[in-house]
Amino acid sequence: MSVSDQIAIQLPYLRRYARALTGSQQSGDTYVRATLEAALADNALREQIAGNRAALYAAFTRIWSTGHVEGTAPEDPAAVPRELAAQSRLATIAPAHRQALLLTTVEEFSHADCATILGTTTEEVDALVSQAVREIEGESATRVLIIEDEPLISMQLEGLVSDLGHTVVGTAATRTQAIEIFEREPAGLVLADIQLADGSSGIDAVEDLLKLGDVPVIFITAYPERLLTGERPEPTYLVTKPFQENTVRAAISQALFFTERAPAS
Repeated sequence: MSVSDQIAIQLPYLRRYARALTGSQQSGDTYVRATLEAALADNALREQIAGNRAALYAAFTRIWSTGHVEGTAPEDPAAVPRELAAQSRLATIAPAHRQALLLTTVEEFSHADCATILGTTTEEVDALVSQAVREIEGESATRVLIIEDEPLISMQLEGLVSDLGHTVVGTAATRTQAIEIFEREPAGLVLADIQLADGSSGIDAVEDLLKLGDVPVIFITAYPERLLTGERPEPTYLVTKPFQENTVRAAISQALFFTERAPAS
């Protein structure tokens, strides 16, 4: 496999991380692009990041930590207020804290690999993650719609959501059910699979829901490649099945932290 092919395999996941870290697809992609340009200019770096996922994220971290990357105007002007709000709230969390949380939960690096990426110790990673959780745990409760056709997974998500203090307004196994529930009980957060019971698409269901209201969505799927295509705006919050509960908890906390929420009733 060529160096380019090896990097390409990891690129969608680096873009996911960059979006969550910066609060914006546009900003995240700018830093990813700068990382790739640095690799093109340095053969040793290119070889290093091709064979080691942690090395790729470490290279990105060095670029991101400088903050000196020229970006371009967002393609979607309507996204500007949301992105500015996200950036404002991100500023309240120390950068290293949110990096450690994202790397160990959403990106599922070991604490040892996270320490390598951040240039610190595993003990410090433990402390950073704990601090990040404390900083984002202040979100208020909201109403949650679960779109999932596997009963056991749906029950697991219901329990997890309830344990966090949120209210589940309903669970849907199809696109039609999701729309019916949302019209009856508007939610402040949606957890969605993308392959549903009747062959319908969770992606289409979410697109329908977003026409009814601006709500944060966390996709939880065994098929992340269907969303990480680069062909359209990609989800900021994407959890891969099989998932760990801590990963979903972190995604929920981040999604609510950066979003105006409908309170639970």
